Amino acid sequence: MSSFISRVADNLVGRFENWRARERAYRELAALDDRSLADIGITRGDITFVLEGRLSRSQLLSQPVNSNEPARSAA
Repeated sequence: MSSFISRVADNLVGRFENWRARERAYRELAALDDRSLADIGITRGDITFVLEGRLSRSQLLSQPVNSNEPARSAA
């Protein structure tokens, strides 16, 4: 029983640490200006998707930077 409780506690601690890391990354990215975000290849609207893992690097590279430019290649 002790082993089970230990695993549950470790799981909760790990999930909490992951949440804190995502929150810290979100705050840091949100603090950047739009030009700095563009330099690393994301827009302000991409931040949440990137941090949640719903938008991969290849998807980011295939997106146009703005509607006047063609899509970037994933070279």
